Amino acid sequence: MDWVERTARLRQWTRSGVRAPHKPLLLLYALSRFQQDSDGALLYSAVEEDLGLLLAEYGPRNRTTPAYPFHHLVSDGVWEVRSERGPGSPGSRVGELRASGAAGRLAPELRAALRREPSLLGRMARVLLDLHFPPSLHGELCEAVGLALEEAETGTVSAARRRRDRRMRDLVLTAYEYQCAFCGYDGRIGAVPVGLEAAHVRWWAFDGPDDVENGLCLCSLHHKLFDKGVLGLGEGHRILVSQSFVGRSAAAREHVVALAGRPVIGPQPGVRPVAADHRSWHTGQVFHGDPRPA
Repeated sequence: MDWVERTARLRQWTRSGVRAPHKPLLLLYALSRFQQDSDGALLYSAVEEDLGLLLAEYGPRNRTTPAYPFHHLVSDGVWEVRSERGPGSPGSRVGELRASGAAGRLAPELRAALRREPSLLGRMARVLLDLHFPPSLHGELCEAVGLALEEAETGTVSAARRRRDRRMRDLVLTAYEYQCAFCGYDGRIGAVPVGLEAAHVRWWAFDGPDDVENGLCLCSLHHKLFDKGVLGLGEGHRILVSQSFVGRSAAAREHVVALAGRPVIGPQPGVRPVAADHRSWHTGQVFHGDPRPA
């Protein structure tokens, strides 16, 4: 059985280009949970909130409940649901899934295939990402579901493997009151923040912890520039702008050059700011050249 092909052919409601990423989002979430615990099942009542947030942030505006993909993904042969009544889904209504103790997980044959061939998980995840979401969202979507994509694609596991803490994004955005620490941007669609990300100051790959003292809430532009070393964080938690950066347009001057020397916005009272050792690491290992004068 070709599981990658089956993943690419998930049955979805389609009409005139309307998006229906409900099943792909659930399957990405399930693959991530398998990566963390290959024997665990997902109790609907325990994951309902997670799935609802994913649908709200990455789905179309004609929202549906998490119960819909939880029940209907069974028909694609990659998912199974059991309840206190026995095998099989009790239906697609939220109340039925909650009351019956419904729990889902990847189909037995798929779990066996993933154990035999660990890199299969990465290929399936990549198909889901490529077919249903633009490349600009792949990284943050993997972070949102807790999927370590590089590890999944290679099928190798480090003896000193660390797991990202999926709570970090919420903790950092809350600490900075859902606004970019550099420019104050605070955009939302309804109740969902858009274009705001939790940036690691000391990179996760270099032992940067998943905690607020190593995080900044940044808009997508300033997160990219921070990770590229154009922007940094100096003494007194003031913004550094590299002298190597060249931008002659009014937009470049307003959104980058003018930040030099500005104090960071946040975090809110009672929350520790970025720790000095993490700031020093970023300045020494990522920030380019000398900073512009304020």
